[in-house]
Amino acid sequence: MRDRPHPATAGGSGRGWTVPALDPLDLKVLQALQLDGRAPFSRIAAALGVSDQTVARRYRRLHNDVSVRVLGMTDENRLGRQTWIVRLHCVPDVAEQLADALAKRPDTLHVTLISGGTEVVCGMKPRNRKERDELLFDRLQRTRQIVTVTAHCLLHPFFGGALGWLNKANALTPEQEAVLRPPVPEPLGAPVTLDAADEALLALLRRDGRATLTDLQRVTGQSESAVKRRLETLRSSGVLYFDLQYDHESLGLDVGAMFWLTVAPHALDDVGRSLAAHPEVHFASATTGQANIVVAARFRSPDELYTYLSRRIGALDGVQAVESSLVLRQVKQLTYEPDR
Repeated sequence: MRDRPHPATAGGSGRGWTVPALDPLDLKVLQALQLDGRAPFSRIAAALGVSDQTVARRYRRLHNDVSVRVLGMTDENRLGRQTWIVRLHCVPDVAEQLADALAKRPDTLHVTLISGGTEVVCGMKPRNRKERDELLFDRLQRTRQIVTVTAHCLLHPFFGGALGWLNKANALTPEQEAVLRPPVPEPLGAPVTLDAADEALLALLRRDGRATLTDLQRVTGQSESAVKRRLETLRSSGVLYFDLQYDHESLGLDVGAMFWLTVAPHALDDVGRSLAAHPEVHFASATTGQANIVVAARFRSPDELYTYLSRRIGALDGVQAVESSLVLRQVKQLTYEPDR
């Protein structure tokens, strides 16, 4: 950032990783927002021992310099829905157009170009079986430029979603985390049913997780107290959580990679838990298919990626095969795509 005199190490105690663009207070603010994206700046400031104005100023600068945005996300499992990762192998020169088209769909979570620009990986959240079948068996299969379509249903997340990667920075002390961490959602039970006001509220929060109560009142047509109750209900039920979108390259993590692991069934849980603890891993989930764990991770260099692949993944008992691909371009991250 513009006024940073020195590179900084996350946490300052060797527990995190070196991030050249950010200082320790920046990382504390980011981790505070990762814990609770709607936490008032006053509560963050009290936990960090700085002024409200300092937190607000840091947030604005992080928004401008590393494109930080707080986005409201939904846990599809809590709504009785499935999440899919779809791999699309394309003929040359059409993958980028396909990725851009998929990024504009409201049912896509993220869209990534990999494998020399001939493969698109897309996270999808169809609202029902009809939408799923229409997409997987009709539209994509009928697109002649797509050579093969492979769909993987996410079975069990090991890391990602409400478990934001920035918490791995360990920038906050345990005491600060305890002050800022929101209550744990209720255990997974019967699927939650949303009404029109819930849908309107969630749609706005997907674009801006820190939307004001006035804005939320406007889109729902409800009173401030009613909006507050809906927010609390959606959060306590686990349907709504908040995540951060940001520019990974600005954080010095220029190399993104995806791994498809084939793991012996008896070792699936142990391998998944081990991967979740790796600081490089942003997302890991068990999935259907011959490769039964999918992983997304980021690194500072190809050499760091090689070391991780050979020494960290290679050391996990039960891993039988690994397919790796470099991320060429993140076309859509989470559900927000800025205007082009």
